[in-house]
Amino acid sequence: MTAEKRARLQIDQLSLNFGGVRALSDVSVDIRDNEILAIIGPNGAGKTALLNCINGFYKPQKGEIYFDGHKITRMRPDKLAKLGIARTFQNIELYAGLSTQDNIMAARHVLMRQNFAMGAVFFGWAIREESEHRATVEEIIDFLEIAPIRKKVVGVLPYGLRKRVELGRALALEPQVLLLDEPMAGMNLEEKEDIARFIIDIYEGQGATYPDTPVLRDGIRSVVLVEHDMGVVMDIADRIVVLDFGRKIAEGTPAEIKTNPQVISAYLGKEQ
Repeated sequence: MTAEKRARLQIDQLSLNFGGVRALSDVSVDIRDNEILAIIGPNGAGKTALLNCINGFYKPQKGEIYFDGHKITRMRPDKLAKLGIARTFQNIELYAGLSTQDNIMAARHVLMRQNFAMGAVFFGWAIREESEHRATVEEIIDFLEIAPIRKKVVGVLPYGLRKRVELGRALALEPQVLLLDEPMAGMNLEEKEDIARFIIDIYEGQGATYPDTPVLRDGIRSVVLVEHDMGVVMDIADRIVVLDFGRKIAEGTPAEIKTNPQVISAYLGKEQ
């Protein structure tokens, strides 16, 4: 029997209410090192609400979240990004008036050492630092195969390409934990296959192909995937958590979830 993987991020008895509506109810989940964890469930089950709590957009009324053993429950999103938690959004959240390159570069500012004054002067090591960050952005653009749209304004791009740009911006933070909220929603089969390939490559790392970008070279320690396409989930997830009406109703491997009677009744339905 293999040893259980270390929990990188721990969610303990989390509850979230909006007035009289309970979005999450006593949800506990461990996000472990070296795994792709899928979170599935019907619309309104609390999947996005859970991600919003993890990266600081929502403040739960009850429960705690720990990252590397430190409590982060009510920490601001920018602080969590610096710690190593990045995400994409169900509804694309990009700077529509900026180029692909500038959207991805915007995420690198969290990692920059220069302050506002040094950036304004833009001399010496400030120039060198920006050049290094721009080189990383170019590696991410190359990895995601979006070089032809490097200079194009994001607001005029097709939906599928904007999804790639948003993924690139999350990668630019060089996170340890990557939260993906329906990264394939609204895509055709070919676009879904591309995104699935990118997720696997991000997770596994690219070795010597991208030596200067740790997130591409070494891979991400944990990926959390919210997705409705069960074919993709069953193919790439190591473990699955199922939510229904804000409660966790099941957790296990894809094979276990596929045959779980409660999950079939609540979400998957019976096979025809």
